[in-house]
Amino acid sequence: MTTKQFTDIYLTLGGLLYKVAFYLLESRADAEDAVQDLYIRLWNSRDSLENVRNPKSYCVTLMKNLCIDRIRKASYRPPAQLDENLPDTTAADSEAIGKETARRIAKAISGLPEGQRKVLQMRVSDELSNEEIAAKTGMSNLTVRVLLSQARKKLKKSL
Repeated sequence: MTTKQFTDIYLTLGGLLYKVAFYLLESRADAEDAVQDLYIRLWNSRDSLENVRNPKSYCVTLMKNLCIDRIRKASYRPPAQLDENLPDTTAADSEAIGKETARRIAKAISGLPEGQRKVLQMRVSDELSNEEIAAKTGMSNLTVRVLLSQARKKLKKSL
């Protein structure tokens, strides 16, 4: 692909690509960097761009993927390193933490709507499969899955 072809086809998409990046990254500087990175990648692979049927869709897809990678990279936190100067937790501390955690979980479960609480209890405490829960409750398998998913989301949010 010649420089003129690249300029005519791909550089004209800059505004659209910036909008996509800004929508996903919510930062002007990050969006500008993402567009620049995408153009560098496109330029480096310009010989294979002649096979692209829809440059606009191709570039938007690449931009979305690039932004998602940036978001994931920014949210990744490496595991905390153990500090040798931290005091050891005793068995009493561990037991207290366990009791407090159990209390918080019980409180969160009691705050669930009855259907979600019932299905979650059957799944966790009674160790029943979704199909067994559906058979016992008369609900469809899909309803059981949805209720379990909703219950788990609410528990995660409240804990």
